[in-house]
Amino acid sequence: MPTLTLRGIDEQIAGTLKARAKKENSSVNTVLLGIIREALGLEKKKRGVLHDDLNHLAGTWNEREAAEFEQAIAGFEAVDENLWK
Repeated sequence: MPTLTLRGIDEQIAGTLKARAKKENSSVNTVLLGIIREALGLEKKKRGVLHDDLNHLAGTWNEREAAEFEQAIAGFEAVDENLWK
């Protein structure tokens, strides 16, 4: 298997690669190979966390956002009496 050297990696790229490797509990080399495979179309991009509910959103609004939401849906609380005749 060939070995390649990549020059010109700045501190930002190196730091980002190291952080991603740590997050994925992997090596920088493995992360880099995955990125290259995805970029070349040799491997499909891995999907993030798949949610089948809204639990990951619960409790994430601040008071202003919650008030804006309540105001936006206030019209849904009104009953149109003509629809019930």
